[in-house]
Amino acid sequence: MPSFVHGRGRSRLAALAAAAALASLLASGCTGLRPAKAPIDTFVDKSTCTARADTLLIMLPGAYSHPDEFVRENFVSAVRERQLAVDIVRVDAHLGYYSKGAVIERLQQDVIAPARARGYKAIWIVGISIGGLGGLIYANAHPADVTGLVVLAPYLGDRVQSMDVANAGGLERWQGPLTDPVGDDRAGGERAQRETALWQWLKAYARRPLPVDHPPLYLGYGLDDRFAFSHRLLAAALPPERVFTTAGGHDWPEWTRLWRAVLPTLPLPGCNG
Repeated sequence: MPSFVHGRGRSRLAALAAAAALASLLASGCTGLRPAKAPIDTFVDKSTCTARADTLLIMLPGAYSHPDEFVRENFVSAVRERQLAVDIVRVDAHLGYYSKGAVIERLQQDVIAPARARGYKAIWIVGISIGGLGGLIYANAHPADVTGLVVLAPYLGDRVQSMDVANAGGLERWQGPLTDPVGDDRAGGERAQRETALWQWLKAYARRPLPVDHPPLYLGYGLDDRFAFSHRLLAAALPPERVFTTAGGHDWPEWTRLWRAVLPTLPLPGCNG
């Protein structure tokens, strides 16, 4: 397990959640991981309407997507069309970083700490699918680093864990697993424990007012997304104005529609005041 700059306990739980996500994805037949490297590759898109923005959007792709797809699918152009005084960093946080438990460390050391040093005052994370999970576990580990989160179709773990939350009556009522998650299957039990830690952190989003160590969270998902069951459980804990849905499943057309719906509602600075 890698070491972290601060928030060591939170970082360990978040890294375990990432490892759980990877295990579930690999079990579903996803293979061919690209190797993780340090520093992580990043691609910068400067604001076209201000010379010096103090707000940064960090975009995290899905498991097998490349950061260039945020350009191809008009995520970057949507920001520019709105004349927002924000810069964008697209991060090549592919599945290999989750495999190594390194995504939090690389984001902190290679992206967010340098951004703070350059003078950015507000940092938002925008994540898709496992990139949404990446944003959540980073905010869990380093809440002071994150101004806000946008997660589109986030991967939230195994459906068994979601069913446990649903059977309890939702996140607000859920108190944790009803049975010992380890049992006879040690690997499966450890994965369940990791995913439980993620849901326990998400549970605080049902509280009003929102705890200060939980940045504002905006959720978007397709109504026929294969992870929509979990998304609905999280949506029920969020203010309605921070939940966005669209027809369709788990792919770029849906995510692009959701991004264009979410973006105007975010408290991001414009170039004209």
